[in-house]
Amino acid sequence: MSVLPIQSTLPELLQTLGEHSNVVLQAPPGAGKTTAVPLALLDAPWLNERKIIMLEPRRLAARTAAARMAAQLGEDVGETIGFQVRGERQATGKTKILVVTEGILTRLLQADPELQSTALVIFDEFHERSLQADLSLALCLQSQEYLREDLKILVMSATLDTSGVSSILNNAPIISSEGRSYPVNIEYLNPKEELEDKRQIPALMTRKIVESLDKEEGSILAFLPGVAEIKQVEDLLKERLTEKTLKGPITVSPLFGDLSREQQDQAIAPTAPGTRKIVLATNVAETSLTIEGIRIVIDSGLMRESRFNPNCGMNRLVTSTISQASATQRTGRAGRLNAGYCLRLWSEGRQRSLSAKNTPEITRSDLAPLALELAKWGVTDVSELSWLDTPPPGPMAQAQQLLQQLGALDDKLRITPHGNTMLAFGAHPRLAHMLVASVDWGLQEQACLLAALLSERDIFRGEARWDRDINKRIQALQSQGSDYRVDRGTVHRVRQQSKSWGSQLKKIVPSANCVSPPIDHSDEIGALLGLAYPDRIAKTRKDSARRFLLSSGRGAHFSHDDALSLNEYLVIADLDGQGRDARIQLAAEISLPALRSCFATQIKEEISVRWDETSGRAIALQQTQLGALVLHQRPAADIPQETLSRALLEAIRKKGLSSLPWNTETNQLRFRIEFLRQSKECEDLLGDTLVPNWSDDALLETMENWLLPHLQGLSRLEQVGQLDLHNILRGQLEWGLQQKLDDLVPTHYLVPSGSRISIDYGETPPILAVRLQELFGLAQTPTILKNRYPLMIHLLSPARRPVQITRDLVNFWANTYQEVKKELRIKYQKHYWPDDPLTAKATTKTKKRMDMGK
Repeated sequence: MSVLPIQSTLPELLQTLGEHSNVVLQAPPGAGKTTAVPLALLDAPWLNERKIIMLEPRRLAARTAAARMAAQLGEDVGETIGFQVRGERQATGKTKILVVTEGILTRLLQADPELQSTALVIFDEFHERSLQADLSLALCLQSQEYLREDLKILVMSATLDTSGVSSILNNAPIISSEGRSYPVNIEYLNPKEELEDKRQIPALMTRKIVESLDKEEGSILAFLPGVAEIKQVEDLLKERLTEKTLKGPITVSPLFGDLSREQQDQAIAPTAPGTRKIVLATNVAETSLTIEGIRIVIDSGLMRESRFNPNCGMNRLVTSTISQASATQRTGRAGRLNAGYCLRLWSEGRQRSLSAKNTPEITRSDLAPLALELAKWGVTDVSELSWLDTPPPGPMAQAQQLLQQLGALDDKLRITPHGNTMLAFGAHPRLAHMLVASVDWGLQEQACLLAALLSERDIFRGEARWDRDINKRIQALQSQGSDYRVDRGTVHRVRQQSKSWGSQLKKIVPSANCVSPPIDHSDEIGALLGLAYPDRIAKTRKDSARRFLLSSGRGAHFSHDDALSLNEYLVIADLDGQGRDARIQLAAEISLPALRSCFATQIKEEISVRWDETSGRAIALQQTQLGALVLHQRPAADIPQETLSRALLEAIRKKGLSSLPWNTETNQLRFRIEFLRQSKECEDLLGDTLVPNWSDDALLETMENWLLPHLQGLSRLEQVGQLDLHNILRGQLEWGLQQKLDDLVPTHYLVPSGSRISIDYGETPPILAVRLQELFGLAQTPTILKNRYPLMIHLLSPARRPVQITRDLVNFWANTYQEVKKELRIKYQKHYWPDDPLTAKATTKTKKRMDMGK
């Protein structure tokens, strides 16, 4: 066996892991890290009779890694080396290295947060950034922080932002390894051959495989996006390979996750001497696998990835373009054993447009399963954990809201017993809730079939897909005969999944007698679908556009005539979210009696009040509601005072603040408060006293706090005119601010003439408009805020017309007054205009009246 490049790095890795709790290992494709690193750590003294858990992103990689390590020890899998994937476990009490897939590690952590029997957790191929890997790392880090200081974590990857990972691992040391340096000749597609339609990929891939068999030596690994494309290429190759005389025998082996273990082993096993192999693989072959004899890679540049699909409310597999990092990984498959060749089925120009690395699944996925896992762990706020990419707050809040609606979380976002049962099931929370709840209705078989149907692509093909009725698909699945409308492969997968969930359901939820009132057979699928989609129960709007209103408040419609559109109520499983009203893609009928029977706990009796503009008073209806749907309504006999007050409040909010009885005194109070709030000059004078925001927007938003209590006893909009807004608003101020208000921002200023002049705070700076004569003898500019803020003085003539504006009265007396005096003496000869205003007596009178007063 040749020496693996990683082996020169192992001594440094062993020493670093002995000295640190966390380490990051970066090793290029072909370095041998997946098998060599765990084996090298078997004799580490800090293991102390405990085991190593290694996380692999896929079942095939986990089984293969375990088999290769066991073979190197000369043992069978299940002895020193074991593995555990969903539905399969080969491990014993003597197992020291347990290779697991992502969901398994999460289950192990939930069952034993301390991982008492584990010394080290290895995260292999972490660059793929799956949601489960991110979650498991976050849980391990918290366990390490609070429960297991001695737990060690090793993150390994070929292409990774090592600095970012090191940071969340408490600045863990980074170790780099060289990869195997066999050169790979990379060629790109001629731009003229580049495809716009992804459906043409199988034909192009087949042609390039046949050309490469003639052009190059060795076996071929062809990357295709999914199973459907693999089967198409396999069929096309059978036709093409019989038409040509090729050098030696050739075998064609599919490789994807749902194959049997024997078929997967056959795809990665060495071929007989003189035989060439064509492996048609999804991205399961991208990492952690060495397929013997591969020298040629043909890359479609596409993959299937899980993305949140708002149409169905769950994750769905979509075909997308790979990243540059994935392209590098795939190319590396050709250079594992010797010099290789890689053909990329896209142009060199398009290569530059590929994203640099994989998009973290946590940023593009449905977060409901993650939210349920976190609730089980005891975390309601994601900021409590360390993340490379924090779950987005919006999708996270939506996920928690859905889980509350499904009964998985309580009002404090803690997991409920029902949520624990759902989590044990392993399906999406929507489907898990439906499956668990179906037991009480005695509809387990129908629920399993429906859940499997919703997890797969549509079983109908051709024009039959235009029929939106999910009941017809269930009937096709239950039929024993052949149905020309269905895709047989999809039907087979649905039936197999249904059986699997049926077996799980029997183990997890004990059978029970039906506790719900009986429903008609025609309502069964609709009722079950309503369990999974309580937010998509819909009622017809009875219009020609075939529109429906959903219980969530959204709108939906049929894009064409469909018998389902004639029903009053539906439950919708699939929506096309484009447009104002989403298009209904898949739904089931349900009757009103079934809704009342099956969803009684969600139905509420409420009084709805609307304001009638004509009469100026509230009109109330007693409504039976399921979310946004009104199932029944009648006039309300009595309107609760709180409901009436809120209706009046909404009427005021709709009309705006101008509908309230504002006066000069109240407006000035608002202006004074706003001036205080924005004045930096008074921050130290206020101390900790809070100055409220009384802008129009702020008052409208907070009307429930300051206005609603004063609407008690009012029933008509015209009665609002009786409110004393000044005292209402002043009563909202803190006591400390009420005490300081008149001192800091007084309503009036006492001028030398003895007059109390009002200050206008509606402008900035506030204005003191006063006749010039009344300020004689005043040497300094009038101020507020404890003499820190000079007012804007509007000096008026005896006729109260502005003659000068200033914030510097001293300068006015010294430099401007004499010029102003000349003009005023001409216009207002009866009034007193002294030569020295600072020694003159302030007055409001004419000269004659002044003389009379002597």
